[in-house]
Amino acid sequence: MVGAGVLSLPYAMSELGWGPGVAVLVLSWVITLYTLWQMVEMHEMVPGRRFDRYHELGQYAFGEKLGLYIVVPQQLVVEVGVNIVYMVTGGKSLKKFHDTVCEDCKNIKLTYFIMIFSSVHFVLSHLPNLDSISGVSLAAAVMSLSYSTIAWAASAHKGVQENVQYGYRAKTVAGTVLGFFSALGDVAFAYAGHNVVLEIQAIIPSTPEKPSKGPMWKGVVVAYIIVALCYFPVALIGYWMFGNEVEDNILISLNNPKWLIALANMFVVIHVIGSYQIYAMPVFDMIESLMVKKLNFPPSIILRFVVRNVYVAFTMFVAIAFPFFGGLLGFFGGFAFAPTTYFLPCVMWLSIYNPRRFSLSWWSNWVCIVFGVCLMILSPIGGLRQIIIDAKTYKFYS
Repeated sequence: MVGAGVLSLPYAMSELGWGPGVAVLVLSWVITLYTLWQMVEMHEMVPGRRFDRYHELGQYAFGEKLGLYIVVPQQLVVEVGVNIVYMVTGGKSLKKFHDTVCEDCKNIKLTYFIMIFSSVHFVLSHLPNLDSISGVSLAAAVMSLSYSTIAWAASAHKGVQENVQYGYRAKTVAGTVLGFFSALGDVAFAYAGHNVVLEIQAIIPSTPEKPSKGPMWKGVVVAYIIVALCYFPVALIGYWMFGNEVEDNILISLNNPKWLIALANMFVVIHVIGSYQIYAMPVFDMIESLMVKKLNFPPSIILRFVVRNVYVAFTMFVAIAFPFFGGLLGFFGGFAFAPTTYFLPCVMWLSIYNPRRFSLSWWSNWVCIVFGVCLMILSPIGGLRQIIIDAKTYKFYS
């Protein structure tokens, strides 16, 4: 649940400002917890049937064909987008680790670090299912808690910087507004668990007496408490210490103590290795099912080998070409995460349960839908602008 997007939250705060920043953080936490509860509840709403994939739930809510057209493209964009961002994150964190540990060493291109990071996934991608990566996932969870703690603790230890400023970082009205939009996407990107929650719940045993939603909801509550303990200190303390000079990855702003910052960056690498696989597994499943059922390829080890290696190579290539952490977060956060995380579960809930008009449930869902739609429209505009600005001064494959 704790994504690498947590590292960009102080930067998002510098674009949002204290008041709006805290409001968006808290509102996002509450809304996404509510929509996650909805998905856990809807997983087994039909007796004797389990909706183990997001698109299956969409098909039940909107119809066989329309459900696929609404959910599958969004889910694919989310999962592929996360994998691209995690390639960039893994490569940048490896580079920061190398530069921190060995200051006198020859400078190595970011491209090579992304390639080194991707080499791990050419191996791990051949594990059969989510169950088989539970060990990797556990390590990722421990690492995310560790580097989040290091990020805010090291920021607090460094103290408030000299001449720190909390005004908006952009100097023009247009820059401030578009930066605000991009920051909304950064926050949305940090809440990404909805896209794989049904796949995770599918591996929990379920009986009429003990449905899977019981232990799943307990897990969600624990996860969201940990999310709060990671996100809020990192966002608030990071911004408090660095103001609008903070980098789009808080760990890049920190240099001392060197051993601790190097360790934190290695924790990020281990975390995104596990997280990459969790988001890649549903994509593998989707592509392999399509090739076997629709294109009549025989299911085989060779098919799996080719599909998974080509996918990892594709995400690596895009990450090398566009290694813009902040811009990518803003763009994908709004374009794909806002629908699947903030309002699509609410639309499904209204469609399936049809709560009484103007009831508390009706109002709650419509508030989430309006907030989510605003995110989806505004954030990609700011994120795309940030990518264009970064691309102007970036030398490709440097």
